[in-house]
Amino acid sequence: MNRKTFVSRRDFLRLAFAASGAMVVTPFLNACGSAGTLTPTPLVSPEAVLLPDPTATPQADLLAGLRGLEIDDFFQQAYRLWANRDPESLTSLGLADVYGAGDANLTDISDAFLRQTQALEAGTLDLLRAYDRSALSAAQVVTAKVYDWFLDDLKRGAAFLYSDYILNPIINSLHYNLHDLFTLYHPLNNRQDAEDYISRLSQVGAKIAALLDGLERREENGVILPAFMISVIQPDLDALAGGSPAGHDFYTAFKDRLTGVTPEETSAFLPQVEKQVQQTVIPAYQALSTFMTGQRSRARNEIGVWQFDPDGKYYAQSLRRQTTTDLTADEIHELGLQHVERVQAEMRTQFAALGYPADESIPRLYDRLTEDSGVYNGQDAVDAFEAAIDGAKSFLTAAFDPLPVTSVTVVGGPDGDYYTAAPYDGSRPGVFYARTTGGTPKFGVKSLAYHEAIPGHHLQISIAQAIPNLPDLRRAMQFNAYTEGWGLYAERLMAELGAYAGDPQGDLGRLRMEAFRAARLVVDTGIHTRRWSFDQAANYLSDTAGYQLGYAQREITRYSVWPGQATSYYLGFLKILALRQKAADALGARSDLKAFHRVVLENGSVPLSILEELVDGLISAGG
Repeated sequence: MNRKTFVSRRDFLRLAFAASGAMVVTPFLNACGSAGTLTPTPLVSPEAVLLPDPTATPQADLLAGLRGLEIDDFFQQAYRLWANRDPESLTSLGLADVYGAGDANLTDISDAFLRQTQALEAGTLDLLRAYDRSALSAAQVVTAKVYDWFLDDLKRGAAFLYSDYILNPIINSLHYNLHDLFTLYHPLNNRQDAEDYISRLSQVGAKIAALLDGLERREENGVILPAFMISVIQPDLDALAGGSPAGHDFYTAFKDRLTGVTPEETSAFLPQVEKQVQQTVIPAYQALSTFMTGQRSRARNEIGVWQFDPDGKYYAQSLRRQTTTDLTADEIHELGLQHVERVQAEMRTQFAALGYPADESIPRLYDRLTEDSGVYNGQDAVDAFEAAIDGAKSFLTAAFDPLPVTSVTVVGGPDGDYYTAAPYDGSRPGVFYARTTGGTPKFGVKSLAYHEAIPGHHLQISIAQAIPNLPDLRRAMQFNAYTEGWGLYAERLMAELGAYAGDPQGDLGRLRMEAFRAARLVVDTGIHTRRWSFDQAANYLSDTAGYQLGYAQREITRYSVWPGQATSYYLGFLKILALRQKAADALGARSDLKAFHRVVLENGSVPLSILEELVDGLISAGG
């Protein structure tokens, strides 16, 4: 199996990025309790996995090193202590060497280690709250509040450790992340990298055994991936479980990517890699595939966490984590209905101005628009996105102060359209991946480029990375409501700045993306609290936002296994708009759009409640 085969199959029901303003793909630590490193071991039963003894470094000893530190040292050391428990994410972020974790270990997901991590998080929160915040600087207070929210959220989520779908058909699934680690992220630039790669291969058996244990614990709680979704991921698992070791993705990635060593060293390494793939990796994936085959026979096809969350507490926590608000599912549902109706009215006004029939459905109107405007494929799609990004730069001076915006690269391929932030070590740039197959509607290019690149995610994240003296924890944390809210706000802002002037088709592309995000509020809450069926949710999304039913079905798959995440976009967007209006109303003639954006961006990603406090500070200071 090669990378192209894996991705194309995965694309069938993975995150539907195209024209959705998808989430920023930044490898991040599991918010329900992260992990540590695995010791090399062959695949054995979950009960016998030879993982690090959690009593060897009890959380009390770990916390002892944090006591009595100056607050800035506490921020740095506490966060690094936590982050080092997830070496896979540190590799993906380019921080493994900076943090001293190295690239030789996989992330431990054993129950014992996860429980220890939860205790560490709760203990860190207690230590943080012991500091006298009246003695801190204004910047330190903001960091303390952000860190408090983050740790408190982890503590609230501790009860739901086994309520998520750790294997699923979308991009946050463990098996995709592990595949990407070996084929994309693990550095292979010298002898040490090669030895670390082999070390990690030797740990795949223990990793999968711990995963199997976690899947069994989830099943005891009623958490089983719907049967039709297991059928989607099964071919990927089978491909990693079969074939010859020399044809395995993990072997060919090593062979193709290794540099910085002599041919003789390469010849010495390859048999070691082949041995680990044959003796450890393939048997591990065979065990996983067998387990999932059995679980598929026990799984249901219904979607929604209501099946194992009868009191709604897990979903409420999911909504809080994703939106950083205390809005209830019912409030979010009704808010979505209101905004879908409003945006659809704007759509029909625009369509009428172009002479389109008033009695046609929204999906049919967008089909007509696609036919009339055309689509991009291949290099033409890449060129169009590059042109949209370059064009966006001319509008920045009207709304932003001079900004340290780094360059963003557009890379075409069958898998897109989404943005991947640059790692902190600068080893690769921020990248917007443009989908070059299947036809990208021309009317949607501008809004997607604005959301993902400039002035959206790339601008926001590159500014956060350049903020002087910002603690690591603030640079790494990306709260979905803020990050995705900003991306959607960027689309609206560009319309306000005139980027769609003379381009009514492009503006209809923007409106479709807004309707899509508003409809997510309705379908996500409908699925998880109102027991909407898969077809009911997909049909609603297609009817309201104008996307083809197949695309809507891919999206509903995502919402089904990632509860609450889809609601973060629109709620963040609405909050940023509301705060801008709040500042304008309070400041009147002294209101300054650049000053507002400076406050929003130059504090990094924060929960929405803290963002409001920062805007209130702008108002109190008189602008």
